[in-house]
Amino acid sequence: MEKIWLKSYPPGVPHDVNPEQYQSLTQLLEESFRKNASSRFAVCMESWMTYGQLDQLSSALGAWLHSLGLAPDARVAIMLPNIPQFPVTMAGVLRGGYTCVNVNPLYTARELQHQLNDSGASVIVVLENFVATLAEVIDQTPIQHVVVASMGDLLGFWYGQWITFAVRHLAKMVPPYKLTLTEGRTATSFKQAIAKGAALPFRSAPSTLDSIAFLQYTGGTTGLSKGAVLTHRNIVAAVLQAEAWFNPALSRIGDVRHVNSIAALPLYHIFALTLSLLAIRWGAQLTLIPNPRDFGGFIETLKKRPFHLLPGVNTLFNALLAQPQFKTVDFSSLCATQAGGMAASEGTAQRWLETTGCPMVEGWGMSETCAIGTNNPVLAREFSGTIGLPLPGIDIAIKDDEGQSLAQGSPGEICIRGPNVMTGYYRQPEENRRAFTTDGFLRTGDVGIMDERGYTKIVDRKKDMILVSGFNVFPSELENVISLCDGVLECAVIGVPDEKQGEAIKVFVVRDNPLLAEDDVARYCQQNLTGYKHPKYIEFRDELPKSNVGKILRRELRVGK
Repeated sequence: MEKIWLKSYPPGVPHDVNPEQYQSLTQLLEESFRKNASSRFAVCMESWMTYGQLDQLSSALGAWLHSLGLAPDARVAIMLPNIPQFPVTMAGVLRGGYTCVNVNPLYTARELQHQLNDSGASVIVVLENFVATLAEVIDQTPIQHVVVASMGDLLGFWYGQWITFAVRHLAKMVPPYKLTLTEGRTATSFKQAIAKGAALPFRSAPSTLDSIAFLQYTGGTTGLSKGAVLTHRNIVAAVLQAEAWFNPALSRIGDVRHVNSIAALPLYHIFALTLSLLAIRWGAQLTLIPNPRDFGGFIETLKKRPFHLLPGVNTLFNALLAQPQFKTVDFSSLCATQAGGMAASEGTAQRWLETTGCPMVEGWGMSETCAIGTNNPVLAREFSGTIGLPLPGIDIAIKDDEGQSLAQGSPGEICIRGPNVMTGYYRQPEENRRAFTTDGFLRTGDVGIMDERGYTKIVDRKKDMILVSGFNVFPSELENVISLCDGVLECAVIGVPDEKQGEAIKVFVVRDNPLLAEDDVARYCQQNLTGYKHPKYIEFRDELPKSNVGKILRRELRVGK
């Protein structure tokens, strides 16, 4: 197939990348640690960590994990927000030769139990704020070793102690919990694990490019999330692809080690994760934002030092623009504003450019593709309304339901192939059979059109998936959960347009108890679904539209809304 998009590439951007220059993602990390040992890696709440410290701490954690006698393919769950313990744990797990399982810290007990069981994780590193959730289900999971982190663990002795005290006793953000430690299960503090590991010899495990680096969980069409198997090759390729694409925007910086990237999006999300690994590849700096919803604190952090790369979703940019103090930030150093995770709006892009002087560049990717897929040129000054061009080494094909490529300009399913694309879903042979075409393209579920320049525009969504502030929500999961609420006979979930979130969730409910109220359903959802899955609208109906065989017709609900 002709790669018509290559003619539209910006000058200097290569057509391909070579992940084979590394033996593994671990080698990429350790090479950066050695080269940049004395350089600053990340700042969190004004406490800095150097690359040398990241090297020492992650090797200590890797040594401690080795001391547990874990199987070579052990999965380690990471349930942490954007604090220094996250990159330390991620690097320690990878250097130990194990697989990272990223977990949303705001998951409910039900969601956490499924992910731990599906991944088979035997170890979890969790912030103490969220241990109460784990305690509810730990007996129904394969977890044998729990590492409990506190907010101030890596923020310096005195300051760290103060932060931990404030979180526990002033803000009261650590609910009481009691972990069941039976049948050999252990609980260790993060500091203890580091201290014990530092006293042990450590040598990185010999991972290869084909070893599994991450199980990245995404929504499931069957109502349960499934793990995208991302190998070291997938991640290394994605980092190199992102680097090739962003380099033109950062040329005025000179030495990319001086780049300061803002990590406001959660690191457990593939978008932020990939860009954080790119920062490590550069030997650059990360500014970790533990709570981006604290917009006052977020803006004050932006004022403290020059920043050059700001990735985010449309809702985050909208929220920042709505803050009067945001206009007082110095944007003169900002080189690239990367929008992804959800559709970017032209209105937001225009206001962002007027306020910051830096264009908002829209891209598209998935958990299954390490967040890498297509992107608009980073030096573009105008909003294109498209998701851009395929990045180096990526093929995009517009295909019909039979997997046949369509004529240029015809609408069809966007399918993607490249070294960044997952090898499949973890232990999901039927899902994998449906997910890939016979010629190796991943079906994305998005319907698009590619123009004569190679730019793709998304025109529809083939799946029923709802995209809320960059997070995938599958109606079937919500329907399965809400159907268990007392008083619900049946229900259906759809997405509706929303200015702030891109889409909002609406649930239609048929009651078998006339006393069931909206507040009852809303409260049940709050108890059983993480925040972004909560329905914004709840509507009761006497019946739901159905096909001749009794299947609920969501499309008719979408038309009527």
